[in-house]
Amino acid sequence: MLLYGPAMKNILSDKGEALISIEKSENYSLGTPIQLSQYSIILVHKGEGIYHADFASFNFSGPTLLFSTPLQTIFIDPSKNIDYTVILFHGDFYCIEAHREEVACNGLLFNNIYLQPSVIISQQQHNVFCKLLQHLEEELSDPDSSEMILKSYLQVILAKCSTAKIRTMDKDAVVLAKDEKMEQFRILLDEKYLVLHKPNDYAAILSISPNTLTKKSIKYFGKTPSQLIQDRLILEAKKMLHLTTLSIKEIAYQLQFNDEYYFSRFFKKCTQISPQAFRNKGGISQVAYLSK
Repeated sequence: MLLYGPAMKNILSDKGEALISIEKSENYSLGTPIQLSQYSIILVHKGEGIYHADFASFNFSGPTLLFSTPLQTIFIDPSKNIDYTVILFHGDFYCIEAHREEVACNGLLFNNIYLQPSVIISQQQHNVFCKLLQHLEEELSDPDSSEMILKSYLQVILAKCSTAKIRTMDKDAVVLAKDEKMEQFRILLDEKYLVLHKPNDYAAILSISPNTLTKKSIKYFGKTPSQLIQDRLILEAKKMLHLTTLSIKEIAYQLQFNDEYYFSRFFKKCTQISPQAFRNKGGISQVAYLSK
């Protein structure tokens, strides 16, 4: 059951959770670390600063788009006056896994440890996003608006974000030379993250020194090998908590932890939240039940 919030700017579940909402920087500060239960799209209109997402951080300046996945620890450290608008949507309202073909954002804007969760946009693109946000906000303010219309606007916004990201990546590919060793490391990590947990193991397979692996990884991915190894394991854990109905014990077993308690300690150390709390707050996706 969906209920309109008192300000007519968000929609709530019967538990009182915001399923979709729009927030403005003057009333919604991201200046201190926060863990949101929803996916977020942050449209930075102007200003600049540093965006922190979990243990990674990078500089940005508006206009730009920033993204976060549920229960990531994020915050913005502004170096100049910053103005932004945030779209928040819960997986229960719009499931990006179920709509992956329509919006192509899963693994591109969200849930990707190798890409920065951002995209620089032109002033013309910024104007387009502002118009879409205006339409979405008008629908949220209309008590007679339907869930289908709201989802349609959100889908268009996500699709345009994905298109902008892909275009940026294509342009960067022309300018930046591909590092074959780092591409091999990416493939190797996706294949071996369950069994190889030390950077030295990957360096040996790649026939380079651990120091060279670290320097190349920071330059290419913006993260150390240790960060990437940890992030890859946590990403898989989050997927299993959100996209399956497996118990915490079963997930720990599949991720090759000695026991569920060690897995829970590791997960909480990396995410500041326990696996069960992550599942409780983020919920289990409808995708988990589609194959049953």
